[in-house]
Amino acid sequence: MESRVKALGHPIHPMLIPFPIGLLSTAVVFDVISLVTGNGEWARVAFWMIAAGVIGGLGAMVFGWLDFAAIPAGTRAKKIGLMHGTGNMLVLVLFAASWFLRTGTPDRTGGLPFVLGIVGVALVTATGWLGGELVERMGVGVDEGANVDSPNSLSGRPAAQADRRV
Repeated sequence: MESRVKALGHPIHPMLIPFPIGLLSTAVVFDVISLVTGNGEWARVAFWMIAAGVIGGLGAMVFGWLDFAAIPAGTRAKKIGLMHGTGNMLVLVLFAASWFLRTGTPDRTGGLPFVLGIVGVALVTATGWLGGELVERMGVGVDEGANVDSPNSLSGRPAAQADRRV
């Protein structure tokens, strides 16, 4: 099943997801460093990384839902896609709550905001696996006829057409 929304021949959703995942996961790492060292600057950076990660995640979510809408109803892919998308929305809610709870003291971490981040990272690990299942196992978002000799996506030729001019 081919992706609905592309840029230069490639699906947009998979291009956007590394940023929020990286920002949110690294924010938790910085929180750990802040807790271990007692240096509040690490927590302050984590605070802003969470803000950027949630904003980026919302952008990625829009394109993910557009692709999800194209998955045929009643399929295993539709069920997996619903779990993937719903789980990732929950990840964004957890981190948004963590961010909100820190707004008065962005240079401090710990307690509930820290726990929300840990749970968010654990959940995004599971939902990321589900996303991989959709793409790698079920071919969601992959061009029809994709193969190891497919022509360049900018060529205008179908993926099923072999390109022997490597």
